[in-house]
Amino acid sequence: METLIITLEKCIGCGQCVIVCPTRSIKLNDDKAFIDKNTCVECSTCYRLSICPVNAIKKERLKMPRLVRNLFSDVITPHKLTGVPGRGTEEMKTNDITNRIGFSEIGFSIELGRPGLGTNVGEAEKFTIPLTKIGVTFEKDNPFTALIIDNKGHIREDLKNEIVLSLIVEFKVSYEKIPEVLNLIKRLDKEINTVFSVGIISRVKEDGEIPICDLLTRSGFPVRPNAKINVGLGNR
Repeated sequence: METLIITLEKCIGCGQCVIVCPTRSIKLNDDKAFIDKNTCVECSTCYRLSICPVNAIKKERLKMPRLVRNLFSDVITPHKLTGVPGRGTEEMKTNDITNRIGFSEIGFSIELGRPGLGTNVGEAEKFTIPLTKIGVTFEKDNPFTALIIDNKGHIREDLKNEIVLSLIVEFKVSYEKIPEVLNLIKRLDKEINTVFSVGIISRVKEDGEIPICDLLTRSGFPVRPNAKINVGLGNR
């Protein structure tokens, strides 16, 4: 993986790279573009789109811990752990084929950060440490799970201040522990220093009933009658 630099001798200050940067990390100064390395997430968008008319955007090799920025920000970079691009797992969308989550379990995905805002990797610890105490099972093939270093939910210290576009904490839990997870989500809503969204992966009974819907409603989480359904034809 490689970091991005702008060759000032070539830059003509057209501003095209400024427009496409999702974190507003590219700025113009004295009619020259420069990259703010503190906020750059190494997503490669400015380079990948080939919008520079004079080819002033170059790459230099990335090393850890900064490398993690690219892994969780460049949507076309395949993760070594999963072998596919993206920050989550395919199983989350193909559960009726993979049977990863049973009828007595519920899967959760908590995505922290979005383009334009991002998140520090360390923010995820606010979820992972208490989730470990609840007794959830983190998805082993999720790229973020590889950053958890112990059974208490701690993340590698050298990675905590690295900024990424987003990351996904993915896990499953037994049905009786769902209220604990929902209460945790409510509490952390005021403590997380970025936006986050929660996805729930549930099995549908043969009669069409989705038991989790009633529990979510009673817990103060409105349920909207829509869904994304993947029939898994690509896995056959």
